[in-house]
Amino acid sequence: MSHETIRAGDLTAIIGDNEAYDGRRAGYNGIHRLIHRTKPETSVFEIAGLNLEHIFDGDKDLLNLAGDRKTFFEPRNHPMELRKISPVEAELHQSPTPHFFLESWTRFKLVPPHSIDFSFRCQAHQHAFAHGYIGLFWATYMNAPENKSIYFKDPKGWVQFCTQEHNNQSTVRHVDDTLALEFTPVREQTLYKNFSPLRYASPFFYGYIGSTHVFILMFDRTEGIRFSHSPSSGGPPSAPNPAWDFQFIIPKYEVSDVYGFRARAVYRERCSREEIEKEFNDWRASLSP
Repeated sequence: MSHETIRAGDLTAIIGDNEAYDGRRAGYNGIHRLIHRTKPETSVFEIAGLNLEHIFDGDKDLLNLAGDRKTFFEPRNHPMELRKISPVEAELHQSPTPHFFLESWTRFKLVPPHSIDFSFRCQAHQHAFAHGYIGLFWATYMNAPENKSIYFKDPKGWVQFCTQEHNNQSTVRHVDDTLALEFTPVREQTLYKNFSPLRYASPFFYGYIGSTHVFILMFDRTEGIRFSHSPSSGGPPSAPNPAWDFQFIIPKYEVSDVYGFRARAVYRERCSREEIEKEFNDWRASLSP
């Protein structure tokens, strides 16, 4: 099973593993397509959303790996097992990967009218991380929104964030994030080791999909969560598809312990900022400890 279609409320989602199908390129797990009832002609994602792209430890960059893209993009290249749990829920399981020996479970559940609950768990099976931390990176390739920016709140109010080029001040940390990750010095640049001076206060961001819709991504915590942005998904600055990405950092880990977080993606008709904040606050209030 390489992909599964689930529907609830206003949304139709195709959840898929890393396999190619119907002319689609291999290596893009997550939500392959997400369609809103009032915008049925196109997916909000260009290639995939909530795509587990990198496991990183600050040492295994492309130069250190002699250009080995399969290891640099290990979650994309190691097989996954897709399991449909119910008509509205599916899970991707990835067995321990060949380089980092990290096992993971990613679950997607559609919640009417316009939300996808997203949960992630992982377990290290060996001490394979050179600098002692686990870094995880998800890419969400947006389908040519006219406005490439994301919006989040800092301690004083709303911030519009749009990087000028790929790998340029790409990552936004929480206001209380004092963790300084160690990176082996190499020329290779990545989104996750290029930092913006901006800081977020609340763990959610959103972006506009034309004049009619909005996409929101929210998290159950601030600890370990970092936002990342690319104006071009790795292409030239003129490329039309930005990436609205995020990271989860586990500063210290124990082999066989399970780590994770919960998130919610909302794809809905455009609304006020007050309504966006209400989406976030209502969801956070609904979470059980």
